[in-house]
Amino acid sequence: MKTELEEKFTLFFEKWVFQLEEILQVLLKVSKDHGNSHEAENEAWVAKLTTHHKDYYTAKWAAAHEDVLAFFSPVWLSPLENAYLWITGWKPSMAFRLIESRRQTGSPGSSLADMTEEQLKRIEALRVKIRVEEEKVEREMERQQVSMADRRMVELARASSRAQRNGDAAVSQVDGLVEVALKSLLGGLERVMKLADCVRLKTMKGVLEVLSPKQCVDFLTSTSMLQIQMRKWGEKRDQSRHLDTE
Repeated sequence: MKTELEEKFTLFFEKWVFQLEEILQVLLKVSKDHGNSHEAENEAWVAKLTTHHKDYYTAKWAAAHEDVLAFFSPVWLSPLENAYLWITGWKPSMAFRLIESRRQTGSPGSSLADMTEEQLKRIEALRVKIRVEEEKVEREMERQQVSMADRRMVELARASSRAQRNGDAAVSQVDGLVEVALKSLLGGLERVMKLADCVRLKTMKGVLEVLSPKQCVDFLTSTSMLQIQMRKWGEKRDQSRHLDTE
């Protein structure tokens, strides 16, 4: 059963994905223009899509402040989508793999296949920098996970178990201490989530600064298409499994 926050964010996310798909349809048309005669239009759509993503993170951070755990096991995503999450979202390194995949396939009309040597050097430098940022976030996440077994939490677990077993009046007091400790742990998770989101935003911003307006459109088209198709694959798989169990 979903909480009120999960219900609200599910509605927000479904609407956000629907709008993303609408923007994608326009981007697909824009990307068919092989020249640079529509540079201003390209820049306008890039700005629109980046704003759309910023709106998502604004809503996410506001909701996570109320219940950060909802974003570590989001009910608005399918199990397939959840399986590929990296600390509540997409892994930044994926952006560089996507660029390389588009370059290798040499898709007709793909401007990413025509990146200059200077662009490739800048993308590689950014990739190395982002990988370092990812490792910092992963170390912080590991620190948060390990903190569950620190002395304070172990002592609280023992005290809580003893109080429940004895059924004494100390249960409420211990529960209060546990609540304070968990609040601290959840605050740490919220901090790690925001660190990860900042690396995602930094990756997006860095890549778009290197690419031309036309290449930005092709890159954003690919990332949006991958996200939308992953969601559709996950939903289709869930529906198939549901039918199999009936």
